[in-house]
Amino acid sequence: MIRDALAAVRAQIAAAAVAAGRSPDEIELCAVSKTKPVSSLREAHEAGQRVFGENYAQELADKRGALAELSDLSLRMIGHVQSNKAKLVARVADAVDTIDRPELARELGRRAEAEGRRLRVMIEVNVGGEAQKHGARPDALGAVLDAVTRERSLALDGLMTVPPYTDDPIHARPYFARLRELRDAHGGARALRHLSMGMSHDFREAILEGSTMVRVGSAIFGAR
Repeated sequence: MIRDALAAVRAQIAAAAVAAGRSPDEIELCAVSKTKPVSSLREAHEAGQRVFGENYAQELADKRGALAELSDLSLRMIGHVQSNKAKLVARVADAVDTIDRPELARELGRRAEAEGRRLRVMIEVNVGGEAQKHGARPDALGAVLDAVTRERSLALDGLMTVPPYTDDPIHARPYFARLRELRDAHGGARALRHLSMGMSHDFREAILEGSTMVRVGSAIFGAR
C-alpha cells in the first residue's frame, strides 16, 4: 500500500537525518508521481503527502485539473521544460525545479507575470557533466542565477541535481557534495534555501551531504 510505503520512506529519511546530525524536519519529501494514475496521488494525499513531482507538462496540467479540489496539493515540475511548454507550466505548476538556461528563466518569468503568478523555481545543475542530461554547467550557474533574480515573477528556491547513476549509491556522494559547494559559493543557504538531491536509491547519501528535498518515486508508488 502507498500509505505503508510512504511511512517507510519517511522513517528512512528521519534515520538518515539523525545519522547526519540533522533534524528530519529539515528535509522535504517530493513524491515523484509521473506516469502514475490520479488515484495513486489521492491515496498518497490521504496518507499526508502534499508535494508531488511531475516530469511532463501536459500530465501535470491534467492532474492539476483532476485534483483541483485538493487546495493544499503542490505540484512541482521536475522534468525538462521546453520553451514551447513554458506557458502551460507557468499556469499550472506550483514550482519548476529544472531551470537550466537564462532563456528559459526569461520565458517562464514572462509567462508567470502574464498569469499574475509568482512561480517558485530551482536551477538544475549538471554536476556530472553528462552530455545526455539537462542542467546548467557549474561554470554557467552564475548566469542562470542572474537571469532568475531579474524576473519579478520568479522566486528562487535553490539548486537541484541528478548525479550520474551508480549501482552503489555511496559513489553519488561526491556529486551531492559538489552541489552543496556550489550553493555555498553563490550565497549559501540564505540565498538558496533548498538543495534538491537524492532519489529512491540514493536519498540517504544525499541527506548526509545536506539535501533539503528528496525526490522519491518507485519506493512510494512502485516500479513504472
